[in-house]
Amino acid sequence: MRSRRKPPCAAHLIILILCSLLLSTTVTARPFVLVLSQDDLKDGPVDESPDDPSSVADWDEFGESDARSDDDLDPGSWRPIFEPDESNSNSAEEFPINPQLEEYYSSVRKMVAAVSDGGRAMEDVASEIESAAATGNPHAQSLLGFLYNTGMARERSGAKAFMYHHFAADSGNMQSKLALAYTYSRQDVYDKAVILYAELAEAAVNSFLISKDSPVIEPVRIHSGAEENKEALRKSRGEEDEDFQILEYQAQKGNAVAMYKIGIFYYFGLRGVRRDHAKALWWFSKAVDKGEPRSMELLGEIYARGAGVKRNYTKALEWLTLASKQKLYSAYNGMGYLYVKGYGVEQKNYTKAKEYFEKAAENEEAGGHYNLGVMYLKGIGVKKDVKLACKYFIVAANAGQPKAFYQLAKMFHTGIGLKKNLPMATSLYKLVAERGPWSSLSRWALEAYLKGEIGKAFLLYSRMAELGYEVAQSNAAWILDKFGEASMCMGESGFCTDAERHQRAHSLWWQASEQGNEHAALLIGDAYYYGRGTERDYDRAADAYMHAKSQSNAQAMFNLGYMHEHGQGLPLDLHLAKRYYDQALEIDPAAKLPVMLALASLWVRRNYANSFMVDLIDSLPGVYPKADEWIKNVVMEEGNATILTLFVCLLTVLYLRERQRRQVAAGGGGGGGVAPPPLRPNDNVAPLVN
Repeated sequence: MRSRRKPPCAAHLIILILCSLLLSTTVTARPFVLVLSQDDLKDGPVDESPDDPSSVADWDEFGESDARSDDDLDPGSWRPIFEPDESNSNSAEEFPINPQLEEYYSSVRKMVAAVSDGGRAMEDVASEIESAAATGNPHAQSLLGFLYNTGMARERSGAKAFMYHHFAADSGNMQSKLALAYTYSRQDVYDKAVILYAELAEAAVNSFLISKDSPVIEPVRIHSGAEENKEALRKSRGEEDEDFQILEYQAQKGNAVAMYKIGIFYYFGLRGVRRDHAKALWWFSKAVDKGEPRSMELLGEIYARGAGVKRNYTKALEWLTLASKQKLYSAYNGMGYLYVKGYGVEQKNYTKAKEYFEKAAENEEAGGHYNLGVMYLKGIGVKKDVKLACKYFIVAANAGQPKAFYQLAKMFHTGIGLKKNLPMATSLYKLVAERGPWSSLSRWALEAYLKGEIGKAFLLYSRMAELGYEVAQSNAAWILDKFGEASMCMGESGFCTDAERHQRAHSLWWQASEQGNEHAALLIGDAYYYGRGTERDYDRAADAYMHAKSQSNAQAMFNLGYMHEHGQGLPLDLHLAKRYYDQALEIDPAAKLPVMLALASLWVRRNYANSFMVDLIDSLPGVYPKADEWIKNVVMEEGNATILTLFVCLLTVLYLRERQRRQVAAGGGGGGGVAPPPLRPNDNVAPLVN
């Protein structure tokens, strides 16, 4: 991150870009924050030639190439397995592919089946994949790299995983390129990571819409801390979700807004709904018949992209024009795009395109600012002005426009308009690249999890984790911890042993913590502190807690205070311990009770050092597990608990009867005596001590 030094007020390009749309907010990585200061801007004339032309992607927003399908952008995708094109076939087995790909997809199907039925055939599947990889099949090589990386039916080997991913990436497998890019970025080899992420981000932006921003389809975090994220999962049940069914009922009854929303769900595959362009087209057409204007714009997108229908730029322009007349200003972006490309019109018209982009920008459409930035960056119909282009890109990025992040990444990468900064370029490219068509893995993993197919979900999340998706790393690790053997984790030979499962979960949590997941960092610290799945190491525990503490995690601050108090992995320092305890309370008021107890312990330790009270306090951590175990194994056992309850009741009855007998005796016991007054409910309750 750049310095937050405040530059001169005259610098109009200073801005804080908060990418809150790109990350979820529940038990998640920290939001990506990009700060651009005067130091990032080039002084003097702008050098418009990149430092290394060979390292820059050739993609041009307004170039001659057409948008490509997801299958073209992500060759070797598992889409034919998990999302077969029903318009071409009725089953995945009949999907029209060449013989080499048929062999590869046959192996993928067998692998998925193996993790679903207990992994009995996984070794045979791995051998089949290895044979296909030996013939030079890049997709089989990518799959074999995945097996070596995870230690699934093969001895875990990062070197072999890297080698096979390298071969696959050289032959065009995009997911292997993503895996390599993530590996390089973890090692801070930014000169190589940035090139791969640039190519991947280029492919991702090719899948984006031309007029409006695609909705942010973030991988769903299936857990919230240690518990299942029930609310997020409830909203992701697709067509079985009650809210979706109500919406569908309203649409069937003629509600135009409901028709549009159903179309959106099918077009983008939102909230667990299986993406279906044909159904989306049908619902948008029905909504348009009812006068719903937003569906007009989406129909323009569909015809321009050829999604579920034959591409027709003339119809696309007609629908976008109708939408713009309904004051849907984002439609101006699509119209301008068609004019600048010369699609659906007699000839290219840069002047008209610029007018449409300006109309969109004037109405606070981020796409309008972005498209104007491209025109000034490339000098299309206007005088080239890189500084002005940079200004437009920053405004668009501040509004969450993903293509603007891509252009800013290119500027940091090439040193054009902004000072060269490869780490920043890598981070921005990665944000865009992870929105590419390979992100569909998350949708399929969630679908499997909701169906109770835990092994299949774990397999898919593991594949995504290898590609660098923090949410997938977190989800896969949580499944291992939550479901244990039921996670269907496959090891080198058969199911994972406890040691293999703990080691794999530890690795996944660690990767997630590197990307800012504070919950993962806390779990890593706990693993080292208690020796769970690894050797006990207080120094590493302290490092992990420090990482979580840097993200304002109250539990980590409390743990650091405890370690300072006892000199475990950190210097014995009661003053620092108190500071951490106080900070934990400031961050989370719910920590008041444990913090007060900890501060009381500090007071005793400071004022009664080397006394029996300190020894008593230090013995409590050892006593608690034994007491807890005794309660669980002895007291809470069904038979023992019943006997103990009856015994306590008997003692209580005997005590009360003896107390009553003594009170009667104290009153004289004779016939002429005065009977004691009846007991009131609170007579036997000890007075409260103020």
